[in-house]
Amino acid sequence: MHSGWQLGLSKAFRKIHVEEDLSLSSLDSTLPVQRPSWLPSYIPELQGLRGIAVLLVVFYHSHPRLARTPVYTASLWGWTGVNLFFVLSGFLITSILLEARDKPHYFRNFYARRALRIWPVYILVLAVCHLNSDWFIGLPIFQAIRTAPWWAYLLFVQNLFFLNLPPALGPTWSLAIEEQYYLLWAPFVRFLRKPWMLAAILGSALIASPLFRMTHFAWITKTHTITHLDGIAMGSLLALALYTIAWQRRTWLIIGLSALAIGFTLAATIAGGTAFLDSALTCGFGGAVLLAIASTGARNPINALLRRGPLPYYGRISYGMYMTHIMVFIYFGSFDLRMDKYGMPGDLAVIALRLVACTAAATILWYAFESRILKLKRYFER
Repeated sequence: MHSGWQLGLSKAFRKIHVEEDLSLSSLDSTLPVQRPSWLPSYIPELQGLRGIAVLLVVFYHSHPRLARTPVYTASLWGWTGVNLFFVLSGFLITSILLEARDKPHYFRNFYARRALRIWPVYILVLAVCHLNSDWFIGLPIFQAIRTAPWWAYLLFVQNLFFLNLPPALGPTWSLAIEEQYYLLWAPFVRFLRKPWMLAAILGSALIASPLFRMTHFAWITKTHTITHLDGIAMGSLLALALYTIAWQRRTWLIIGLSALAIGFTLAATIAGGTAFLDSALTCGFGGAVLLAIASTGARNPINALLRRGPLPYYGRISYGMYMTHIMVFIYFGSFDLRMDKYGMPGDLAVIALRLVACTAAATILWYAFESRILKLKRYFER
């Protein structure tokens, strides 16, 4: 009888241990998503960083007009604004996905909101460029349509092929990268429950991008997605880390400051001119974004500039400005020609007109078109 009692007790304990192991396994399989208590749902400083990014791009595409000015060398680095855009986009979108991953209608809401944000302006730009192809593309409409197949634009794959994109539609290559990334990234966030799985994917992207930039494969274009994943992966990794690692704000500030210093130092020295330049810039911009996040609400001149004034305003209208600024340049091309004879004053007049005109066009686009369409997002709440 004594041995039977022991056997029964042993079975009961084994059952309890099995249930505990299953419970622990279940907990381990679920990613503990939690926004840090110190982090607000809206971070106004990121809007200011987005404004810096779009202004960098606009000035980069104006650099020939700055050749006779002291800021010419700086303007040549304006292309890095796209890297900053990627880091910001990676952080913001991944934050949204992490918070919504266990809620109903995950895919419907995410993709619908992305479509409302991206497609209307994108389609409008495609239509305006081709309907005025003689002006914006320099070809009759039927020849202009043949410069790139429509299915490439509709599927957001124009960056994967050696297509002769018209300058007015050149900015769409980075948009294609973002759309391809989030098409695949949303399912990963939804179904991969352990943090290390998501981190492994992002780490692989950070490693793979510079390695593919070092190759000479015939199928890799200059705008190929696999060679430009650094920034989006870094932004996504920042969101994953902030939502799963319970460190204090001071710790994140130190990490951000260190990454900013290391990244930009490497970009200005040993990484310059190599396949690792974008990797170094990604580290620097990742540090800058993390600093803005961890210091949000701080009372200092830098945060004040990012929160209020022209920079956050340009951040608000940045998408429309990014998509239309080359069209604006082309539209005012005759003014450029008239200013050639005036030397540097003429160049500065061109830059001033471009900035004013781009700002006006993006402002009209935002208030008369984008913001109205974005109100439909209320039907697809996160």
